[in-house]
Amino acid sequence: MTDAIKIDVWSDIACPWCYIGKRNLETGLAATAEDPDAPVVEVTFHSFELSPDTPVDFDGDELDFLSTHKGMPRDQVRQMLENVTGVAAKAGLDYHFDILKHTNTVKAHELLHFAREHGRQKEMTERLMSAYFTEGKHVGRIDDLVALAAEVGLDADAAREALVSERHLPDVRADQDQARAYGITGVPFFVVDGKYGVSGAQPPEAFAQIARQVWSERSGAEVDAG
Repeated sequence: MTDAIKIDVWSDIACPWCYIGKRNLETGLAATAEDPDAPVVEVTFHSFELSPDTPVDFDGDELDFLSTHKGMPRDQVRQMLENVTGVAAKAGLDYHFDILKHTNTVKAHELLHFAREHGRQKEMTERLMSAYFTEGKHVGRIDDLVALAAEVGLDADAAREALVSERHLPDVRADQDQARAYGITGVPFFVVDGKYGVSGAQPPEAFAQIARQVWSERSGAEVDAG
């Protein structure tokens, strides 16, 4: 049996294009599920902090953050947010930048590594991004993160211990080191089977095509080897 295609995704919880890219990847892979020889894919998320200097509690909304903390003109920021909200809607995501609570995401990344350790990374990634972009929940404080972890079936006390002890912080840093080694400077970034790099929130069709292509290459190699 052909081994699963491995797709490693570098992203940040607070990256609007990362949530769009995640959803487009899922939609694209779902489109291949009905293929006679459907690709088998294993997706793993890796940590990337877009703004590691962000405070845990930022006083203001996304417009305030990008215009003051990042020095971007407010009109430009407003137009940019309207654009990404429209793109998100096409992907089936309902963004609400007006209630978004901007925060530091390092603890969220630690939680994702904890979730991966317990087989719930897929669910935890979705829950964090949904909480952040569509529900206006805080994803930077330990109490809030523990509550979200419990919602996806993780043990609350174990999640709290992992976050307080910073047990998974080295895992976050290792992901960031690997991103630098790959030359990744922006997210989302998808590494397919360790050899194909796909940058940005590509449309679902692009993800479906690359999954089929790699799967076909794998199957052909097995036939040749046989």
